[in-house]
Amino acid sequence: MKEKLKVLFLCTGNSCRSQMAEGWTRKLKKDTIEVYSAGVEIHGLNLAAVKVMAEVGIDISGQKSKHINEFKDIDLDVVVTVCGHANETCPYFPPRCKVVHVGFDDPPKMAEEIARQGASMEEQLDCYRKVRDEIKIFIKGLPDNL
Repeated sequence: MKEKLKVLFLCTGNSCRSQMAEGWTRKLKKDTIEVYSAGVEIHGLNLAAVKVMAEVGIDISGQKSKHINEFKDIDLDVVVTVCGHANETCPYFPPRCKVVHVGFDDPPKMAEEIARQGASMEEQLDCYRKVRDEIKIFIKGLPDNL
């Protein structure tokens, strides 16, 4: 039996994008990938991310925001940074661990910007849906796209 690939998705606060990536990976790649997510900070789980993932049948409400230090003793194969800040501040990993940057837009920031322009809550959620769907496409290509 082949050992599962150990992949960690890293974001700034482990509240949205990395949580969505963890949820998609559990749903689509559970037989081949052991997935984790963390942040270089801890911001708590984003409720809008929970809502849009539930719309596609993925419950991430039980996931929690975790700090990268919680994974220092796990022999990771790949760390995927999903935002620029995490990529820039990514801690050192052993040479055997591959670090890959795949940046996705920041849904809370996008939603906040359009909210200031008078966007409805539904329009704000569309920011999350867009990134959710982009992450799904990336996850479907795993592990070949690493």
